[in-house]
Amino acid sequence: MNDIKEITEALLKFRDERDWAQFHNPKDLALALNIEAGELLETFLWKSSEQANMDKVKEELADVFAFAFLLAEEYSFDVKQIVLEKIEKNALKYPVAKSKGVAKKYTEL
Repeated sequence: MNDIKEITEALLKFRDERDWAQFHNPKDLALALNIEAGELLETFLWKSSEQANMDKVKEELADVFAFAFLLAEEYSFDVKQIVLEKIEKNALKYPVAKSKGVAKKYTEL
């Protein structure tokens, strides 16, 4: 079994044992994902990256992944496929010759 499928099945089992599917519509999953991303950001607030509590970073990052996987599941998206497709699109927007070592948006290259 691939890792993403295994993780998604574990998340669904956890959710279903608690009868939380009723709360996991795409809109609320997207909202939860954004809230958890904010909590991840909060771990870095007023600190350098090195000062952030790595246990908290891992915990909040896991929450971000969890809601992202659940949202992908709601739409029957193949996580591996959509990420690889996005990498291909970004490769076209950010050709190596123009973007290597440059932190500019593709519209500014």
